[in-house]
Amino acid sequence: MTSTPHHPIAIVGAGLGGLTLARVLHVHGIEAALFDLDPSPAARTQGGMLDIHEESGQVALRAAGLYDAFRARVHRGGEALRVLDRDGRVHREEPDDGTGGRPEIDRGDLRDLLLGSLPGGTVRWGAKVTAARPLGDGRHQVTLADGSTFTTDLLVGADGAWSRVRPLVSRARPAYTGVSFVEADLLDADVRHPASAGVVGGGMLFALGAGRGFLAHRESDGSLHVYTAVQAPEDWLDGIDFTDTEAAKAAVLEHFGDWDKTLRALVADADGPLVPRRIHALPAGHRWPRVPGVTLLGDAAHLMSPFAGEGANLALLDGAELGLALAGHPGDTEAALAAYEEALFPRSEAAAAGSARSGALLFRADAPLGLVAMFAAHD
Repeated sequence: MTSTPHHPIAIVGAGLGGLTLARVLHVHGIEAALFDLDPSPAARTQGGMLDIHEESGQVALRAAGLYDAFRARVHRGGEALRVLDRDGRVHREEPDDGTGGRPEIDRGDLRDLLLGSLPGGTVRWGAKVTAARPLGDGRHQVTLADGSTFTTDLLVGADGAWSRVRPLVSRARPAYTGVSFVEADLLDADVRHPASAGVVGGGMLFALGAGRGFLAHRESDGSLHVYTAVQAPEDWLDGIDFTDTEAAKAAVLEHFGDWDKTLRALVADADGPLVPRRIHALPAGHRWPRVPGVTLLGDAAHLMSPFAGEGANLALLDGAELGLALAGHPGDTEAALAAYEEALFPRSEAAAAGSARSGALLFRADAPLGLVAMFAAHD
């Protein structure tokens, strides 16, 4: 009879936060095991560009000893900005002059950087967690989809919006925010879609109206990634057949019938299928009582809307701060978790509230004037 494997520290989820935690622990000579449901690191695309903030994501990358390597992978020109109204009029335009504090990087490049900084075998791929239960004294037993189990002294839920670890500490579940996205890509944009490339510019585009808009950015491979945002009932996307791309485009563009044709082209001319995504969030201020031997980070802890660009940055910072707390409290995991959560909760609450405010600002009746005023206030 084989014994059940035991891992002193088990991290569920090899996203940015989980990888950062494992890396910071590794820097301090502490081993951790990561479990991820994807069969391999290349199983799916990792999303678009991320702006990495000085006060959060960059702090984490310094703690991980990866800041210089990160800077070498930054998308030059990616901090450029354009804000348009529904008629295509430009209300604000900023070049990327290299002095900004939020450099852009492809999410996949950042994940590869973190993965490459870990010893081989740290991540167990194809390991989907289906359940976890306490064994007492802070230990937990975790069950995987293949029926196997392992035990751990510290279980960290870094497994995203629908975390399987979260129920150990909280009954909270993400709720629909009232906004749905439809994602699209325009490939080799300068050659194949020059008009759209000009509309988006070198970095980020906000083209906004009441209750809807196009958010787009230029990626490092020369493509454009477009998020069509619509304030809509939760079941709106269910009524669209996304297996029929042309019909799906028409259904989405019904909400933009009187918008400028150069903006409609961001969907009409998209390459490949459209991808629907409802935007969910945990309650701002989500927190939990100290539960021995378990904690959360990233979206598992504080899923929020993407409208302030905080999610990935906070996941990075969560991972770094948890790693530093564990390294700083050798032999006293509970003291480390208490210190980590004491800083985590107010930081997360402020960011989640700010993200909700930004979402309301982007799509209010006089959009894009609220966003323009917000940028002007920071000049």
